[in-house]
Amino acid sequence: MTRSPAGNRRAEPTALPSWVKPQLTKLVDQPPDGPEWLHEIKFDGCRMHARLDRGAVQLPTRTGLDWTYKHPAIASAVASLPAREAYLDGELCGMRSDGTTSFSLIQNASDTGNGDALVLFLFDLLHLDGEALGARPLQERKDGLRVLLSGKSSPLHFSDHQIGRGQAFYDPRLRPESGRDRFEEGRCTIFLPAIAACGLK
Repeated sequence: MTRSPAGNRRAEPTALPSWVKPQLTKLVDQPPDGPEWLHEIKFDGCRMHARLDRGAVQLPTRTGLDWTYKHPAIASAVASLPAREAYLDGELCGMRSDGTTSFSLIQNASDTGNGDALVLFLFDLLHLDGEALGARPLQERKDGLRVLLSGKSSPLHFSDHQIGRGQAFYDPRLRPESGRDRFEEGRCTIFLPAIAACGLK
């Protein structure tokens, strides 16, 4: 028996998933508020997972396609993480010189084979070294992700967040998720202010 990133004793190891169906959005009328909500930036990019299995890396898309061959620099960075096994959730983005993201840069990189401008913003940790973390609180998973990415630089970036103050955080780039919710494949708690809506599990 081993210990989780939070230091708690955990059950026997579980198998690393080959692919996890990503959480999706459900729209409602108002942004959520209150300290139980965790708010993140909504990047202009492509949903991408990162699967690390004893040095071997796969970069599955939201539909399960393997795009590792398209993004070798990102795959190499994932392979260098201090873990034997990990399954991470994130967003592949093209980064402009001013720090904003651009979906068109992803398309250009795919067409030209130049992925230098691409980064992977990581916002969830679903499996780590034999432990399935999806049932743990989002805040705890993100704390573990922050530790895992500590000291790492581009092309891997930790997607930071704010807890509470949802109304004040109303901005077209932001996405909150309930910090108390467990991960459920295919379901998500998301707010998309660009179209004045939010989602609840």
